[in-house]
Order: sequence, then C-alpha cells, then structure tokens
Amino acid sequence: MKGLYWQQNSEKEREFIFLEKDSLPNVSDHHVKVQVKACALSWIDKKFLSEIKKEKKVLPVGREIAGVVLEIGNKVSFFKRQDEVVGILPLDSEESGLCEEILVHEHYLVHKPEQISWMESAGAIHDGLRAYTALHYLSYVSDGKNVLIMDGASSFGTIAIQLAQHRGAKVMSTVYNLEDKQCLERIVPSVVRIIDVSNGKYDLTESCLEETGGLGVDIIIDAGVRLYNKENETTSQQLLPHKHDIITLLSAGGHWITTEKNLQLDPPDCRYLFLKGASVSFLNDEIWNLSNTQQGKYLYILSITYF
Repeated sequence: MKGLYWQQNSEKEREFIFLEKDSLPNVSDHHVKVQVKACALSWIDKKFLSEIKKEKKVLPVGREIAGVVLEIGNKVSFFKRQDEVVGILPLDSEESGLCEEILVHEHYLVHKPEQISWMESAGAIHDGLRAYTALHYLSYVSDGKNVLIMDGASSFGTIAIQLAQHRGAKVMSTVYNLEDKQCLERIVPSVVRIIDVSNGKYDLTESCLEETGGLGVDIIIDAGVRLYNKENETTSQQLLPHKHDIITLLSAGGHWITTEKNLQLDPPDCRYLFLKGASVSFLNDEIWNLSNTQQGKYLYILSITYF
C-alpha cells in the first residue's frame, strides 16, 4: 500500500516520495481500520519534531484524515463498522494519511457530522482545534469581550472569528491586502472592524483603541510578531505588528495568545504587562498530543469543532 512521505537527503535537499508499505497488520484491541476519504496536507515542523525526539529521515505526510471505519478491534467502544470518522494522527505515527486504508487508535478519532463533507472535515479539524484551544483554554472568550484576530482571512483566522462571534464577542481583524479584505467581508460580514494594514492608511493601535473607546482589547491572537526593527525586512515581516503594539493594545486583565515560538520580552515589556495584569500564552496545538492526561479534553474539542 502506497503512502506519501517527506524525505531529507541532506541539509538542503528535500523531496516528497511515495513508499510502498506492507499490507496492514491485523486490527488490535483498541485500533480501527479506516478507509481514507480525504486527507489534509499539514505543515511538517521538522524543528519541533527534533526537539521532542520524533525526527526521522523519512516522515509521513498528512495527519488530518476523514474516512469510514472498515474494521474494529475487540475492545473498541466508541465506533462500529461503517461509522464516518475524522481525526488527527499522532505525532509518532509511522503511517501517512495519504493512503487508501490506515490503522488508527480509537482515541484519536471522533464521529464526523453528516452535514459536513469529507474534504471540509479533514481541512477544518486542525484549525478548529487551534481556534478552540486559543479562545477557550488559553483565554476566556465570552459575551461582550473585544477580540482582535490577526490575519482574519486565513483558514485559522476565519474559524477563530466565527467561534468568537458565536460566544458573543466583538471581533476586529487585520488583513494584509484588499483581496483578503473582500474575502473576509464575504465570508464573515459581521466583523466589527476590518483593518487593512497593507496600505499604510490605518494604524493598528489607533484603530483598535478607537474601536474600544481607549479601553484596549481583551483577547489578541497574533499570526506572528516583530520582536525588533531590523534592516532588509521582507514585505510580509513589515506588515506584522511589533510586540510593543500588541502590549499597548491589551486591556486590563487582557490575554495575548501568540504563535511566535521565540518570543522575547524585555523587562520594560514585562513591567507593562504586570501593571495591566495581562497575560501571555503560547498557542501550541500539539500540546494535546504531548500530554496523555488531557486526552478527554482533546476528544471533546475535536467532537465540537464543527458545531
């Protein structure tokens, strides 16, 4: 059975290859055999895998899958044959999701809603997991709160916006070009304010403070930040907010959810956060796979991602 894998032959040479694998072994106690109907091509974070000692020369491609259960193990209690399921393969999975059939432990799968297509299920589950983690476990989104979501036209951004609005929050968002702005207005027309930072007409700090009456933003989810100003920055880097801008925007008791893995805060930054009683949290959606004690919460998030 063929699967797609990512191979690194040297420091610079990388390529995708199809590998022929032996036929699947018999279904063990808590595993299910799934016929894959759709698979998402997620980013492979080689550095992260190296840090947690999961790096290999050949890595499987495609972890978000949706499909139909063909067989179940003797001790499987969550599923039966012909159930439609969706899930994310674990970090240490040896199998590529881009194959015809795959064995998966039942604790990495949930039932797929009937009204959601195969492609939508596989494509939305990862960003849905990230958005729910950011808004419900790293912060406390609720009715009336102000939420700023950077790069709202991205797949993660649109899901986060809709989830925040579902909870009654007032959402502001940034976009990086006119096309993204038009796309966001079409998908989520009820965003309180869309700030196009590409043309230089709007200052992020002034726009958000004006919208909140100078009180600041309760929850900020970034899509990367500039730690300091440097020469020869790319256009995309120049559009990112500076860390000082985000700290300035936070309200008293506000939450900053960052995707910046190498965030550096100087003592004056920390002092400012202390005076505001604000907090900084790091959005690492793989934390659920790294902590087996949180498996119940993880499955709960997966199961409500589509509702």
